[in-house]
Amino acid sequence: MSQNSKKTVLVLGASGYVGGRLVPMLLEQGYRVRAGARKPDKLTCRHYAVHPDFEPVAVDVLDQKSLSSACKDCIAVYYLVHSMGPSPKGQGDFASKDRIAARNMVKAASQSSLRQIIYLGGLGDQGKDLSHHLKSRLEVGEILQSGPVPVTFLKAAMILGAGSASFEVMRYLVERLPVMITPKWVHTKSQPIAITNVLGYLSGCLDHPDTFGQTFEIGGPDVLSYSELFNIYCEEAGLPPRLIVPVPVLSPKLSSYWIHLVTPVPSSIAVPLAEGLRNTVVCHENRIQKIIPQTLLSCREAISRALANVEKEEVDTCWTDAGEVNIPEWVACSDSKYSGGTIYEISFQVKLAAPPEKVWPGIESIGGKKGWYFADFLWRIRGMADKVLGGSGYRAGRRVQNELRYGDTVDFWRVIKVKKFEQLRLLAEMKVPGQAILEFELFPDGQNCLLVQRARFYPKGLLGLAYWNSLTPAHNWLFKGMLEKIALSSGIKIISGPEPAQDSSTTCRL
Repeated sequence: MSQNSKKTVLVLGASGYVGGRLVPMLLEQGYRVRAGARKPDKLTCRHYAVHPDFEPVAVDVLDQKSLSSACKDCIAVYYLVHSMGPSPKGQGDFASKDRIAARNMVKAASQSSLRQIIYLGGLGDQGKDLSHHLKSRLEVGEILQSGPVPVTFLKAAMILGAGSASFEVMRYLVERLPVMITPKWVHTKSQPIAITNVLGYLSGCLDHPDTFGQTFEIGGPDVLSYSELFNIYCEEAGLPPRLIVPVPVLSPKLSSYWIHLVTPVPSSIAVPLAEGLRNTVVCHENRIQKIIPQTLLSCREAISRALANVEKEEVDTCWTDAGEVNIPEWVACSDSKYSGGTIYEISFQVKLAAPPEKVWPGIESIGGKKGWYFADFLWRIRGMADKVLGGSGYRAGRRVQNELRYGDTVDFWRVIKVKKFEQLRLLAEMKVPGQAILEFELFPDGQNCLLVQRARFYPKGLLGLAYWNSLTPAHNWLFKGMLEKIALSSGIKIISGPEPAQDSSTTCRL
């Protein structure tokens, strides 16, 4: 197939958990893939970014113009976007945002040459007891179906796979709680489906006439309660059986707080997820199995594969990938002036008897299981306080331990810049009265190198100033110790330092 004759497919939500796995699959099948995301930088660091048929584009589904432009010359669109993201800030009413986005999609489709829209939504029976989240998923499907372009609507319940929000909630609840005080939803029936099978249906529907204008319910072969799922997880993970005690007085709201405190999932996702757990989500029909036949993985097989992938650190995408990366304007300020206020900085440097290539692995693997090299107990206490305040908390994890990509989360930080062997910049997602970044830079010096660490803070109001000034002595001690431990943990000799960085000042002023 020549380059010009290849069919172009637009994947909206390409940086998310499902979209990030669907894109390489479509590329392998010979399609030209236009991958849409609000921040295309999150896509350019993926392993398939060098593929000649891969085209990242900036798309905001709330912006009609960008959406219409992205649809141009495409035969189909995968609609995998959702306003219910992992950021606890600025979520607002996700249902109203999704409603607007779906209407924009209908308008863009009507002005294009699209032959098909493929939408992945939620499983559930319409009714007054249906959760706000699941109602929104159904409403989006109905809006998309009201347009002129045929829609293939796939309804799925819990998706099981390494890195999915549902799997991570289950993993942390089961592993951290030997005794589980649960609400009544623990006995609710669900029909989970493996991510492998979801991708099989999504790719199989593309340009398949029998799926045009059709709604299908997709699920795995098992119908189980959540307590039964927990027991299967224990068996596959080699854990002792958990004591599960259902308590009828626990409401969905209280359940969401419990999920937020025990798991890495923030309240912005935990609340709608917990509300949906009260709804039975079981397939009423299985027509798609004849149209797109595939071997359906059981829940046990799906959990076993997910655990194996986590163990081998083969997690291609994670639920946190969907988080929007909002880089503050002041981050560009170094020694230059910033018109918005004063940027405070603590920086240290250390000269090491090794080239940057030898030092970089210790920087790139920071956080997660390895920890923060120095005073880890303080990081954990800070994370616990953040959880109580409604923040992301010390997630104690990363997508994988030895690789970082733009947009990845590292405990309560997010990667906003990564340049191998040169620079790592992290933006704080914990609750602070301001904005903070932590940065590591490597400068070659013959067979040696200079490692510079900077912590920078943009305070908000008097509380921000008080926060920075009161913690400056502790931060000096903490960051200096961290820099030294990074070198020592790698077995690299320290030539000089840690000492205040020579090219930095305590503030970046107006």
